[in-house]
Amino acid sequence: MTFRSHMDTALTEARAAGARGEVPVGAVVVDAAGRIVAQAGNRTRELSDPTAHAEILALRAACTALGSERLMGHDLYVTLEPCAMCGSAIAAARIARLYYGAADPKSGGVAQGARVFAHPQCHHVPEVYDGIGAREAEVLLKAFFATRRGSE
Repeated sequence: MTFRSHMDTALTEARAAGARGEVPVGAVVVDAAGRIVAQAGNRTRELSDPTAHAEILALRAACTALGSERLMGHDLYVTLEPCAMCGSAIAAARIARLYYGAADPKSGGVAQGARVFAHPQCHHVPEVYDGIGAREAEVLLKAFFATRRGSE
């Protein structure tokens, strides 16, 4: 089977999140056959829920669709390096492969900060691939935060 990235769909979700006034982050869960099972963008402000990150919402929707708390054999595409909370959820869901775009030196939990998957308490470690669509994700994030700083 040929690799096909689904980061374009995650970026579409990120743009939609930004248009709603949310931090522009998008996530997509894909099954082993390459079919999109769930997709989401950040909704923390809209839902008044600090856990409503794109990754969490996409994982919840995929688990609901499949009727299982485990997503073994599934991949997750996300436009920004997951935070520690999302990294823990990714491990708990048993995601096979994580593909993310932009690094997050301030709040990342995979390659930065907490490095969730490096801890012995982490019960499952997905394969991790970074930098997929990083440039476009970085542009979205920088534009969003520049607009926010300009309106303060």
